[in-house]
Amino acid sequence: MKALLQILLLLASFQTMSAIEQAFPKTAVGTIEIKTLPAAHLIASQSSNPYFSNDNGLFRPLFRYISSRNIAMTTPVEAEIEPGVMYFYIGEDAINKAQTGNEEVSVHQLPERSVASIGARGSYNERNFQEAETKLRKWLATQEGYTITGDARGIFWNGPYVPGIFKRFEVHIPVETK
Repeated sequence: MKALLQILLLLASFQTMSAIEQAFPKTAVGTIEIKTLPAAHLIASQSSNPYFSNDNGLFRPLFRYISSRNIAMTTPVEAEIEPGVMYFYIGEDAINKAQTGNEEVSVHQLPERSVASIGARGSYNERNFQEAETKLRKWLATQEGYTITGDARGIFWNGPYVPGIFKRFEVHIPVETK
């Protein structure tokens, strides 16, 4: 029972901390846009399981990492789907605290990059992700001047206690101008 209470407190603190700093602006629900994401410092946890499996084990290592270094969580959380990788953005004020990884967490530097983005609302699940990705890919197929340069990623803006109908997410597909 004590362990369950601790997990619930951790998850509640995730919701509270997630509003501190945004790594970049949200794409409005129902909107598709090409946007430039700023260079970023991230930490990542990887699993051999798909991101949307119940046992991907990605959140806890990242949360332990930022908690042990007194780093505030930023939004969004970014995810590669298969295999599952979860990324936490590190705010400018904490980059010096997150220079090295450990056996569970790796540190990444991403340059400024362009993505096609679709904003969506709903539970963070595979069906909703795939539906948004399909819409975004159909839209990209009608656009001249862009080349897809990588796999789709999930961008998740809300913590676990936000009801699914209120959760905001995006799907990003990296692109370059032809």
